Amino acid sequence: MNVLIIISLLAILVLYLGLFKAKKALLPVTIAGLLSAATAGALYWNSFQAPIYSNMLLFDNYAIAFSGICIICTVLLLLLSPNYFERISSQVAEYYALILFALVGIVMILSYHNLAMLFIGIEIMSVALYILAGIKKKDFSSNEASLKYFLMGAFSTGILLFGIALVYGATGSFDLAEIREYVLRNEHTMSPLLYGGMLFLVVGLSFKVGAAPFHFWLPDVYEGSPTLVTAFMSTVVKTAGFGAFLRIILFCFAPVQQFWIPLIVVLAVLSLLVGNITAVYQHHFKRMLAYSSISHVGYMLFAILALNTNSANSVLLYAAAYTVASVIAFSVLILVQQKVGIDTYDGFNGLAKRNPYVAFVLTVAMLSLAGIPLTAGFIGKFMMFSGALGSYHIALVVFAVINAAIGVFYYFRVIIAMYFRSGDDIEIQVPSYYKVVMGISVFITILLGIYPGFLAGLL
Repeated sequence: MNVLIIISLLAILVLYLGLFKAKKALLPVTIAGLLSAATAGALYWNSFQAPIYSNMLLFDNYAIAFSGICIICTVLLLLLSPNYFERISSQVAEYYALILFALVGIVMILSYHNLAMLFIGIEIMSVALYILAGIKKKDFSSNEASLKYFLMGAFSTGILLFGIALVYGATGSFDLAEIREYVLRNEHTMSPLLYGGMLFLVVGLSFKVGAAPFHFWLPDVYEGSPTLVTAFMSTVVKTAGFGAFLRIILFCFAPVQQFWIPLIVVLAVLSLLVGNITAVYQHHFKRMLAYSSISHVGYMLFAILALNTNSANSVLLYAAAYTVASVIAFSVLILVQQKVGIDTYDGFNGLAKRNPYVAFVLTVAMLSLAGIPLTAGFIGKFMMFSGALGSYHIALVVFAVINAAIGVFYYFRVIIAMYFRSGDDIEIQVPSYYKVVMGISVFITILLGIYPGFLAGLL
């Protein structure tokens, strides 16, 4: 479990660097530590791993792959951070440490083999995020975001904990292997407590990933939080939540899918409908991304509905595609906010003339999020739809295709604003580290769109 140890020690080291005023060393040390953690995880690939710490954690290929995506995405986002956190506060080390502590919880969420560790991981992650959301102490919207996130997070955690308690009451164990054995032995004579536990677990995890109708906290929290923190929550945190969601469903509750499939169908339909329809009416780019993230949760729920050996690969590829496209979108948003001062669509007017490179990379991101061919987003949607069709959810796929067309409309509004509308002649200078992050993200987006095999068959 070297990944968890490295990130934990790295967070403590960053705090000490802040204590000794070594600000210039914060970013290099953090990036080097995260890359070391990703490398340590990769070294365990395909090696036989038994649950460790009294069967509490299982760092298998599934955990390595999803943790790798989360770590790489965190590296890309931190590369955007020079001079960003300094504008908010002089205590920069705390930002890096909180992000790293959140990442510790995320690794635990992705590698849990015991429901107690799922709960502990979510709490470690959530506490750090509550603080990050409200880190702009004098900003009312940031304070509001932190309070809403805390209240809704506490409420959803209570529901999740109640579900864990009901599962324990039915099976007598928190261990995933023992829960699975109980389900297999008593498939037709299970305790009603287990059905209640499954229901509350699904509801609690739906809160965490932002699935409708448990999404009402998400737009305000995303809008009020600092943009870089919003990017972290929208990409890394959502990927981790869905990885945890899929693990328990795939490993423990697959034999009783007739119970929870109708619930997942309702969640998918509402997420697609609420996310896409509401995103159409948004005038702020950041808020549009918040609502569109709800619709992407709806698409990822298709992998749970299919629930086959390819489900994990489908979620992995879709999460990677969504993550890199969102990194581009939020990086451009930060640049526009800094130079133009607004985050409405009008801020992107004439961007293609002011900076063709920024307009190009944002166009690739919007095309990927919309699911246009030759981008990673298209392959992700294709795999989701194929899995759902294989499970004969034909009406649901037709509904999802209609919603994807709606998504094309509001994503293309940004492209139209950049290329076909005139705006202010404010020149947007792109720092070199932004160019590197955007270039890497565009390369991954196009690579996955043309050659998805190296990631689609990983698990």
